[in-house]
Amino acid sequence: MALLYKDIGIDLGTVNILIYQGGEIVLHEPCLAAIEIDEQKLVAIGQEARDMYGRVGENIEVMRPLRDGVIADYEVTERMLSYFIAKVCGPLRLFKPRTMVSVPWGVTSVESRAVHEAAMQAGSRESFLIPEPLAGAIGAGLPIQTPTGNMVVDLGGGITEAAVLSMNSVVAANSARLGGIKLDEAIVNYTRKKYGLVIGEPTAEEAKIRIGAAIMPEEDLTMEVQGRDQVTGLPRSVTLSTGEVVEAMQEPLTTIVGVVKGVLEKTPPELASDIIDRGMVLCGGVALLRGIDKLLTKETGVPAYLAENPLACVALGAGRALEQVELYRRALPAISRA
Repeated sequence: MALLYKDIGIDLGTVNILIYQGGEIVLHEPCLAAIEIDEQKLVAIGQEARDMYGRVGENIEVMRPLRDGVIADYEVTERMLSYFIAKVCGPLRLFKPRTMVSVPWGVTSVESRAVHEAAMQAGSRESFLIPEPLAGAIGAGLPIQTPTGNMVVDLGGGITEAAVLSMNSVVAANSARLGGIKLDEAIVNYTRKKYGLVIGEPTAEEAKIRIGAAIMPEEDLTMEVQGRDQVTGLPRSVTLSTGEVVEAMQEPLTTIVGVVKGVLEKTPPELASDIIDRGMVLCGGVALLRGIDKLLTKETGVPAYLAENPLACVALGAGRALEQVELYRRALPAISRA
């Protein structure tokens, strides 16, 4: 009978949703929904909605149902979760799956209850919540079951979290509700102020990925970006360089460094010495930004390393934790331990 039930781990992020099932990532889609405003009708979810972003008229809104790592629109989140669970488990399933859903560290009881209820309404037989730093550490393969200090930094689209873990639980943690989206917004603002050119967030994200960096690399890359002239309203293009993108992102990157330093300041001395020896592991989409490991190493004095699969760590960890739920139960938010 157990074989008929599915266990799935869900990384419910601001920018992406990833689902783990049967030992692998089976779904990776943008966390976006397109809504027809007049009828309040959901017209597209995931990649289909992403393809519409910035390219539709005023009658359709492409929105993120999660903001800063937590639910901003409960109804849309529930319908989106239901859609993705059906995509993984099949629409006509006789047996509902058990789910383990990631939530940011330090969310309020109201925010965590909203995620739990959305997961249950979306078709879960039983649902657990797991703090993202814990899931990220499990997914990255850190030996958190030992009495030694392990540090993980989860650099997501809507939230940045850093934590020190030992004996399967979080010892010290810190977070800030900013991430990859704030980096994109910083590039949009910089381009508008310097060049009088209004560009969209997808263009800013592409510039961040293609030529962006956390610190100035040896090679200064360039990229042509198109947008609307702020004065004439006509289409125009400018060439951005890596140096300009680095400059644009300085403020949010400084905040990210501050989150990591905040955890190190709260870490017990014995665990701090372990972390100096072992370093910190980076996961999440922003971990892929060139040079962010070097920036954190330089600013904190603690070696920073990229996880093997930074984007998938939280989903992998959520799925693996569900497979051994009794081992991690005391570290899970109370609402999902019952």
